[in-house]
Amino acid sequence: MGTTLDARGLSCPQPVLMALDEIKKLNSGEIEILVDTDTSRENVSRAADSQGWCVKNVQQEGEGYRIVITKDL
Repeated sequence: MGTTLDARGLSCPQPVLMALDEIKKLNSGEIEILVDTDTSRENVSRAADSQGWCVKNVQQEGEGYRIVITKDL
């Protein structure tokens, strides 16, 4: 399992910026991002896609979402 980022309680663009920072650090692998709004879910997914990462899974969890993004070498 890769890195987990907890961006719950943060308003945009903070969850997106956290995800992009981690994407730049890792270059490949798996990142799990926890968010608590539909807007954050959509924006993080779109940002990951724009960086060449694949949104592998989006799972509703309580009042938020667990987004798993991956990128192969």
